[in-house]
Amino acid sequence: MYEFSSEKKEREKPGLVAQRRRSYRVSVFVSQFLSSMEDQRKPEKNKTSTTSSLLWFFGISTCVKLLLIPSYHSTDFEVHRNWLAITHSLPLDQWYIDKTSPWTLDYPPFFAYFECILSFFAHLVDPKMVDLEKGLNYKAESVVLFQRLSVIVCDLVLLYGVYRLSKNFSMGFKERVLMWVLVVWSPGLVIVDHMHFQYNGFLLGLLMMSISYLMEGRDLMGGFIFAVLLCFKHLFAVAAPVYFVYLLRHYCWKGFVKGFGRISVLGAVVAAVFAAAYGPFVYHGQMQQVISRMFPFGRGLCHAYWAPNFWVFYIILDKGLAFLLRKLGLNIPVPAASFTGGLVGDSSPFAILPQVTPLTTFIMVLLALFPCLIKIWKNPQPRSTARWIAYAYMCGFLFGWHVHEKASLHFVIPLAIVAGNSLEDARHYFLLSIAFLHYSPRMQRRRQ
Repeated sequence: MYEFSSEKKEREKPGLVAQRRRSYRVSVFVSQFLSSMEDQRKPEKNKTSTTSSLLWFFGISTCVKLLLIPSYHSTDFEVHRNWLAITHSLPLDQWYIDKTSPWTLDYPPFFAYFECILSFFAHLVDPKMVDLEKGLNYKAESVVLFQRLSVIVCDLVLLYGVYRLSKNFSMGFKERVLMWVLVVWSPGLVIVDHMHFQYNGFLLGLLMMSISYLMEGRDLMGGFIFAVLLCFKHLFAVAAPVYFVYLLRHYCWKGFVKGFGRISVLGAVVAAVFAAAYGPFVYHGQMQQVISRMFPFGRGLCHAYWAPNFWVFYIILDKGLAFLLRKLGLNIPVPAASFTGGLVGDSSPFAILPQVTPLTTFIMVLLALFPCLIKIWKNPQPRSTARWIAYAYMCGFLFGWHVHEKASLHFVIPLAIVAGNSLEDARHYFLLSIAFLHYSPRMQRRRQ
């Protein structure tokens, strides 16, 4: 009876049903629009929250770095001051020839251009700082303040690299905060850059930017940033085989026509970067001089502040055998030391074991890398690039030539990206970061 009467009323008023239908459609559209707007606001809110939180972490670390301005610094402080003087006082064709100071320019051209840019500001602060002769061993407060602040400002590149990974790499809030703590608050970076004095945060920021692009699948941009990094500091080239195999397999291996086009574009991009860096020195006919400065193999197998790697055991074994054979009455010359002071020619040979050449260390690094390269070729996953790059730098640390202990930053910082992913990743980070405990004795010394 009720249904009949309602149907009768609707038949009597046909416009009422159409109006109700239109109202229902409008309400559905409005609710869908509002929900879509709410969904759009959530990522924007999360993005803002991520940025503000990261800036808070960076601000705290900056305050700590400012407090360390008057702290101890190593001879690298004078090294970089001298590079400011070289690039400011001399024409470009004299940069890699000058020997006014024993701390000659031995980084790639992009870093030399970087020092040249800094030197213009340094001249405004204190002209004596960039004087090639009068500035030798100059340690005025103005010099200390300028160079310390230059490192702090350059850490903005590290901040951007961490930001890109936080923004684009899907991870939970806890994993994101853990990465910020391990990278932005890294004790190793604070000690090496803001006490010992170097620009590793700036360079590692470029590496993290490159990794972030690879994780996004933007391989060409990732390769471009890595090529730029190599022209700032050539010691990052240990990961070049990983980049080569990964980009070849993941980016270029797309059929003959498409693959040939991509490998041509990638090759052109890398060639353009190296041309911009080395072109002026090729023009002046100085490439051989530049390469000899960048690869001073005469410095010996181990650095004065040696890395705790495979060659330490090799040296200990050589000394132990020499000591034992001398005790047995054999006339075995024992070298005074198998470490070096970091200068060319400042090294000593082994007494018993075969001499190690740069080619030997190069082959051993490649052999250690080989299993990783096979895995990359079989399954080139973007999410695994940070692990593979960290593994490559670990191989270079263990078997490389004249490795400094601070090179452990090259694999510890990339591992921090994935340390929060699993208990196994956290365990790897913890075990490998223990290498920084070796820094403790050096802090009690004023000179290298």
